[in-house]
Amino acid sequence: MATLTTRRSASRVPAPPAWLTGAGALVALLGLLPIAYLLILAAGSDESAIALALRDRTLGVLARTLVLAATVTTASVLVALPLAWLTTRSDLPGRRWWGVLSVLPLVVPSYVGGYAVVAAFGPRGTLQSLLEPLGITRLPELYGFPGAALALTLFSFPYIVLSVRGALLRLDPAYEEVSRSLGRGPWRTFWTVTIPQLRPAIAAGALLVALYSLADFGAVSLLQFDSFTRAIYVQYRASFDPTLAAVLALMLVTCTGGVLLAESRLRGRARYDRAGAGAARPPATVSLGAWRWLALAFCSVVVGLSVVMPVGTIAFWLIRGVSAGEPLNLVWDATLNSVLASALAAVLAVLASIPVAVLAVRHRNWVGVLIERATYAGFALPGIVIGLAFVFVAARFLPAIYQTLPLLLLAYLVRFAPEAVGVTRASLLQVSPRIEEVARTLGRRPGAVLREVTLPIIRPGLIAGGALVFLTAMKELPTTILLAPTGFDTLAVRIWSATSEGFFARAAAPALLMVIVAAFSLTVVLRRERDR
Repeated sequence: MATLTTRRSASRVPAPPAWLTGAGALVALLGLLPIAYLLILAAGSDESAIALALRDRTLGVLARTLVLAATVTTASVLVALPLAWLTTRSDLPGRRWWGVLSVLPLVVPSYVGGYAVVAAFGPRGTLQSLLEPLGITRLPELYGFPGAALALTLFSFPYIVLSVRGALLRLDPAYEEVSRSLGRGPWRTFWTVTIPQLRPAIAAGALLVALYSLADFGAVSLLQFDSFTRAIYVQYRASFDPTLAAVLALMLVTCTGGVLLAESRLRGRARYDRAGAGAARPPATVSLGAWRWLALAFCSVVVGLSVVMPVGTIAFWLIRGVSAGEPLNLVWDATLNSVLASALAAVLAVLASIPVAVLAVRHRNWVGVLIERATYAGFALPGIVIGLAFVFVAARFLPAIYQTLPLLLLAYLVRFAPEAVGVTRASLLQVSPRIEEVARTLGRRPGAVLREVTLPIIRPGLIAGGALVFLTAMKELPTTILLAPTGFDTLAVRIWSATSEGFFARAAAPALLMVIVAAFSLTVVLRRERDR
């Protein structure tokens, strides 16, 4: 019978091949490039920058931002975990469609999602209008911390859904069956057997949510929450000297290090692969019985708030614009540009995640740990910092690729590689190293083992990581504006150009196109994930 190993193997960690270390180091160096840019700027700072960083107001904004990130991460786990289980393990009616809809909020830009929250729950919003006949003329204050926490949770919990889905599809049901045969009920089996095996996937998704919350600008600005990222943007715009903003951004990098340390402690050092013989097989579908209606209600509420509400807001402005004579411009050129750039970014990020994850899991020494952690640096930084870093490097050292698609893809790689790394790492933890050892004893070289044995097994995780990158790259704005080739407009750029000028009706068509393209892509991706 297979058993779950819960402690580190005592065997010596094998030395990684030189090509693997080199590939991982290249990804890490790219991830550290924005930090190097910030250090160069901060080196020219004076006492005023240090005083700005240490004053009570700055530290207070930083503390509130960290509390917001912790709140959003906790709430996202509570929402995402049951959604992932229901759409992979249960007989939930229409579970494939619920699986698509539960991940779709990732494509909603934070500024569009924030506006939808205000339109629905803010002063004179839809909810208040519906409640006025009942005598309720004023709702609790939405702006500030409550609204920011709600908006970020609604549009970031899919990071955990995709990560946990990939892990559940790879999980061997033998452990749960053995637990049930020993007299444990379904709930006790879930909490004592399933959850411990999902811990790396939960931690990987929670890490992305926490870093996303730290770096978000659009939603927190619309909901008037004074976040640390907002303070960085204000410094960039209000000061002719960017060194002040660089010092603040380095403080955010320091917070990222603390988040990474917390995630490492949560993940622990346990092994999550099979320690005995046998092959993993698809789990049996769990019948929900009378709980089916409660599960449907839960999914309906989550999807209603995170998908129907923003899409309804978009549809309202589209109808209003067409009625007022606004031309229905479907911007196919921007759609093709978005799909092309996002798809290439997804492929690059998945390829980059493989050496980083293998080093972190199979060759866990200080080099592997450092390489893995370095890749996460870009995800917690505002997109404008990453964009300016690549503008600085390209203008000074690589003018031939300035404002070209390859430069934009490199910036996307730095920005979104952590999404793919987290999911790939969680999937690799569930693959027993003994399978790879057997392949090597049969004469396969390390590269062939990785290509022919390991990668096919973790394919659901690779697909999930690619889907994450594709969705988030489609809505990326600051990096795209700064680095895209001339005339290479994306849907995100078109949406922002219209909304920033107050033309919400003009922004509706490209926003709706973005959601449709994302839904179609997710349907294809999740079907391949199931038919692995």
